[in-house]
Amino acid sequence: MKRLTVLALLSVFATGPALAQSCKAVSADGKPLAGAAKTSYMKKCCEDSAKSAEGKPLAGAAKNSYVKKCMKG
Repeated sequence: MKRLTVLALLSVFATGPALAQSCKAVSADGKPLAGAAKTSYMKKCCEDSAKSAEGKPLAGAAKNSYVKKCMKG
């Protein structure tokens, strides 16, 4: 139960930066990326921006949750 509470609390903190961060999947020449290139770029961008409200890097379940939400939207 304690783990679930901690996970829920961390998810709330991770939601703010997820909405604020902007990963635009665009190539060097300004064209939008597609397919595997877009997926790879978005995953790297989301993992790099996975930080708590205090600016510390997320880890474990909190990071996985953040990356999953970031990849969707």
